[in-house]
Amino acid sequence: MKNISVIGSGTMGNGIAHVFAQNGYSVSLIDIKEEALERALSTISKNLDRMISKEKIKASDKETTLNNIKIFTSIELGVKDSDLIVEAATENKDLKFKIFKDMDVYAPKHCILASNTSSISITELAAQTQRPQQVIGMHFMNPVPIMQLVEIINGYSTSDTVTNTIEELSKTIGKIPAMSNDYPGFIANRILMPMINEAIWTLHEGVGDVNNIDNVMKLGMAHPMGPLQLADFIGLDVCLAILEVLYEGFGNPKYAPCPLLVNMVNAGKKGVKSGEGFYSWTHGTKELVVSSSFH
Repeated sequence: MKNISVIGSGTMGNGIAHVFAQNGYSVSLIDIKEEALERALSTISKNLDRMISKEKIKASDKETTLNNIKIFTSIELGVKDSDLIVEAATENKDLKFKIFKDMDVYAPKHCILASNTSSISITELAAQTQRPQQVIGMHFMNPVPIMQLVEIINGYSTSDTVTNTIEELSKTIGKIPAMSNDYPGFIANRILMPMINEAIWTLHEGVGDVNNIDNVMKLGMAHPMGPLQLADFIGLDVCLAILEVLYEGFGNPKYAPCPLLVNMVNAGKKGVKSGEGFYSWTHGTKELVVSSSFH
């Protein structure tokens, strides 16, 4: 494994590219928009500066890392020498299906095709290709350069060789792999999303307010941030999409999204990315939204 391609240069994609490049891999970062790629390189550069200021890396490491990344607006050119491609596009099934078809056409025969999806079936993604045994999930956690976990998801047809290769590769980039089989939500979101949903129900039913709900989980259960703040950070639209995948996949009412979450997403309140969710983020830090605004 020498050449890694990353498709999608958003928050997850640039983080994945950063981590591979910092660990000496040659990275091709691919996005349809040139400006998105320039933004990604700027983000990676700033994150490396932060690591230098904390004395985690040297200035020369930043230069080497950035030199390891090349940018492309064409999948065909960006994956032609790849040993591994990590797809990190928006969490949209149709888009990911198209990307997997394209990767399969343009990537070398030996190349492993991975997805950073948090909820879409790896088996379904693999079915878009002629190499289902070489398709696997690599679900990184945000922010990628800091979070140690990578959830590795085996599709129905994923070969043991590919699983072992990706498990070892994860360790070489300083991550701790957690192995999961391909069922809705995998491990992380199958456990996390019902907790977030229950926190939203607790608010919706007036059991507690935002501050108290988050404080109970932070101070009482030793979580680094409360579930409502975490939902804002993930994106309320993303939480809703994952809950819908769980509900549809299992047909169990315990996964049904809280109506308050549905209303907030429909109203455009998506958390940090929109400036307001359970908290207001318009000043860059969280402030409590007046709780009467929850309907």
